[in-house]
Amino acid sequence: MMNAAVMTTLPVVAHLRAPAGDIPSQHWQGGPLNCGVCCYADLRGRPGEQGCEPGHACLQDVYARRIDRFFRWHPRLGDEQLTHAYFEVRAIAARHASVFRLPTLIDDPDETVRLQIVLRLPLAQLSRLANDPHREVRIRVAQRLSPTTLATMRNDPDYGVRELVALRLPLAILPTMASDPDRAVRMRVAQRLEMPALLRMTNDSEPEVRRIVAERLPAPLLSRLALDADWRVRWEVAQRADASTCDLMRDDDDAEVRQAVRERQACEVTRIGVAHG
Repeated sequence: MMNAAVMTTLPVVAHLRAPAGDIPSQHWQGGPLNCGVCCYADLRGRPGEQGCEPGHACLQDVYARRIDRFFRWHPRLGDEQLTHAYFEVRAIAARHASVFRLPTLIDDPDETVRLQIVLRLPLAQLSRLANDPHREVRIRVAQRLSPTTLATMRNDPDYGVRELVALRLPLAILPTMASDPDRAVRMRVAQRLEMPALLRMTNDSEPEVRRIVAERLPAPLLSRLALDADWRVRWEVAQRADASTCDLMRDDDDAEVRQAVRERQACEVTRIGVAHG
């Protein structure tokens, strides 16, 4: 291993590789890099990707891209740096570490680290992060959990997490989210819900939800929304309504809806004429 005096005099040629205007090299604790005190100082004398390069591939650098490049060159070192004081080092080391070591990071104080391990943890361990304090971590958990286990996250405090749950929850359990307090979540529910649970959402308080219901409800049941308070819902009804429902709507207050009804009735007349022609 080279001593500190020799290491600090090594020429730093790696800057020639760095893009113009790149962030200058800096130790993650501030100040200049000092290869002589690095635990991997012996790598400095090795050629190319067998070694390391200040300003390009460096464990001590504040810049995550250079730390990432260091671990790409030396992925076997990931296990050794899971307790490093700098969160970026721990987070990037977690991409390369053995999956058997990752559970030790479940309670890491930094969400960046926890975000990384969510991507690699075995599913059996993943549910331990379902109540993580950071929403982005829980969102990633909701993306990976098995659909049946996902039911435990139906009441997550963040609507974005619940939206993901509504997109992946088994249909048999999905009706339990039809009364979610957030409109966006109920819209996701309405996009997937099957009959007869879908029919109950015709009374939803939000027109955007009822409009989705109108898109998916069986045509014979659309009369339930023919007199909806929102013209957009009634317009959607007019696109698929049967003759009796169209009759209810031909004098609708909204011109767009009346036009849609006329077009629908004209199509029906044409269809019947062709069928009997």
